[in-house]
Amino acid sequence: MDELEIKIVLSYKIPETGLTLNGILRGLQEDQNILMKTIAKAILSALEEKEIQDYITSYPDRYYRHGRQPRARKFITSFGPIRYRLAQLLDRQTNEVSVPLLQKLSILPYKQYQREALEAAVGQVIHLSYRMAEKEVRRIKGEAPGKSTLHRCIKELAEHYGQWPCYKHRAFKFLMVDGTKVKRQGPRGAPLEQAEMRWALASEGERGRFEPVGFWVDKDWKYIRRDLEKRLDYCKLEVLFSDGGPGIEDNLLSEGMRPQRCVWHGRRDFPILLYQDGAKKEEQKPFHVLMKEILLFSLTKELLEEVLPPEKELVVELIEEIKIGFDKLIKALDPQKYPKARTYIENFARNALLVFDYWLEGKGWIPLTTNAIESAFSRIVNRVKHVGRRWTDEGLINWLMIAFRKIYKPALWDELWTKYLEIHKQFRFSRLRVSYAWI
Repeated sequence: MDELEIKIVLSYKIPETGLTLNGILRGLQEDQNILMKTIAKAILSALEEKEIQDYITSYPDRYYRHGRQPRARKFITSFGPIRYRLAQLLDRQTNEVSVPLLQKLSILPYKQYQREALEAAVGQVIHLSYRMAEKEVRRIKGEAPGKSTLHRCIKELAEHYGQWPCYKHRAFKFLMVDGTKVKRQGPRGAPLEQAEMRWALASEGERGRFEPVGFWVDKDWKYIRRDLEKRLDYCKLEVLFSDGGPGIEDNLLSEGMRPQRCVWHGRRDFPILLYQDGAKKEEQKPFHVLMKEILLFSLTKELLEEVLPPEKELVVELIEEIKIGFDKLIKALDPQKYPKARTYIENFARNALLVFDYWLEGKGWIPLTTNAIESAFSRIVNRVKHVGRRWTDEGLINWLMIAFRKIYKPALWDELWTKYLEIHKQFRFSRLRVSYAWI
């Protein structure tokens, strides 16, 4: 390995009074970009000179110096723009002119923004709009890629480096799905009808953490099932957690897989369905009282683990009390007057007690709600619905593929950028000697 020594002389004017530590640090911060650009130019010049000399030495009668390119190339880096006129070689056998440094350093043609300069802005796009991300990075660094450049970068990252890994080797037991409506736009920003953005999380066990395994926009549950089967060992899944929306259980339940309705969604959706049946606030009160009497809606997984004694008889008694509570609520709902609310509670009661059956089978307590997915995706949903406002289907999927790495899988985020930057061998700092003198 070769070693390059760069000698730099720095001179600073030091005020006799009024200097503070913060004044020194801010001054260094303002100067660091100038210093970095100067070092970068020196390194480019040194590498270029060595590469040209190697060509000439290896082929003494073939390659000759041919000056420099007429215009300086502009490389926008994380520490600002660098302008550099690349040296050229003439091949006398073919009469072709080449630029040795382009091949030596794998410099991309027609690209001003270097990939290493994009990470900060792309990281901001996960939390801010494309326009605001550009402004914030420009405020901090003085230079920033435009929103169009950021769109292209997100697309390139997602399509070439951000595909879902294969999870066939993972023994996932639990699958949790949910979705929300998002505003869409077509060509030239034309508004389109809202579509469903859906996602899935999976966990390897009762104590395991739920992690993202898929995102989809405007895709039905049948398509989602086929997509999940490509990367999950689907036959090992035991429980499907959901809000019981149309098509979820019909398409996602496999043989041997059982549904568990989300208790939080049941408590939230019931008043909405009563309202759709024509029941106003005062008319709904008796039904809310009956729902509160059902112990299931006041339980949590943590409470079951910490408070409930581990006697089978007590759990069986609790199940019977919950079933009685559901029967009272269902009987109170006139099927002619409240058809939607009654049908919903009937379906909910049939698929909400797996949490107890699972425990009685000796497998432990499973989640009662899809709060894991609600909590995990609150930041993503806020960004999509309140910051981004409207999305193209492709743009939203591309953003989701990158965002989940940044927010939930930092190791995958680092791996993504290592691949994107194509860092095969890294430039290493070997030694530093510092001395000072008053002049």
